[in-house]
Amino acid sequence: MHFLDQAKIFIRSGAGGPGAVSFRREKYIEYGGPDGGDGGWGGDVVFEAVPALNTLIDFRYAQHFKARRGTHGMGKDRTGASAPDLVIKVPVGTQVISDEDGETVLADLTEVGQRITLLKGGMGGRGNASYKTSTNRAPRQHQPGEPGEEMWVWLRLKLLADVGLVGLPNAGKSTFINQVSNTKAKVGDYAFTTLVPKLGVVRHKGREFVLADIPGLIEGAADGAGIGDRFLGHIERCRVLIHLIDISVEDPVEAMQIVGRELEAYGGGLADKPMVYALNKVDLADAELTEAFMAELRTAGATEIFPVSGATGQGMEQLLDAVLAYLPAATATERPDGEVEDADDEEPWSPI
Repeated sequence: MHFLDQAKIFIRSGAGGPGAVSFRREKYIEYGGPDGGDGGWGGDVVFEAVPALNTLIDFRYAQHFKARRGTHGMGKDRTGASAPDLVIKVPVGTQVISDEDGETVLADLTEVGQRITLLKGGMGGRGNASYKTSTNRAPRQHQPGEPGEEMWVWLRLKLLADVGLVGLPNAGKSTFINQVSNTKAKVGDYAFTTLVPKLGVVRHKGREFVLADIPGLIEGAADGAGIGDRFLGHIERCRVLIHLIDISVEDPVEAMQIVGRELEAYGGGLADKPMVYALNKVDLADAELTEAFMAELRTAGATEIFPVSGATGQGMEQLLDAVLAYLPAATATERPDGEVEDADDEEPWSPI
């Protein structure tokens, strides 16, 4: 399945049905009077977050969404049927943004089953029966239904993850997420192996959290270099970031600072998030070099740094212990036999 995290669509709610002009006609009843009913309401446009989706690719092929109009009123004081709502299903984490400025968030769907009515359908028009008065006993006027609302909007998907994984290209992020989670991310000995964000569920010491891996950042990503910083939006909701630094680069401190500058240039509060540093690929270096690089990184401002190896799993337990300290209390409990059981006895939801 192709990954798409932005899409522009047109939405329009349904118009209200027109009111009816009708007069009662029955045998032996003279001057039956008006009996035209009102029109029905037009359909609303509703966005609903569903768990089965994790991409906006469907909106590349279907870009116009129009709710049905209400049914017209009828004689015998019959009100027209209201049109059903048009429900647009989107992945959890989708934001609906105004096309006028490209920034105003109209809706933010962050929970499974969350529904937001963005456009209201038009009200049905009045039938001639509602115009009857003591001085106007045979009105022939009626109202057409009110028109629906319409607008262009942007859909922007920000994946829901507890922990974000950042670093330069070839820092070993794909190997890392494959090591600690159930993901099978592509691994290759070249830059930008990861072209779209990946999610994985990490299970550690009876707890679970969702880890997001995004394409590597290079210097100038905020200005469009490389893949740019577009995918940084997927880690805006993370509680903590893991910054992976390759021990084989010439200057690990410079690698750390490049990513830090790009996070700050992007904004969105990323530079202020808690950061855990991981010096990766330590299986390729001796202990003396590892300690020297860690000392340099601490001097440059890395408060929590762990030597790890995504290939062998070395140091992962200590790193994940540090990450868990930033996450909410566990929702799982230990059974007497050591098996993990969820507190509500249900499988916890994850967006993948």
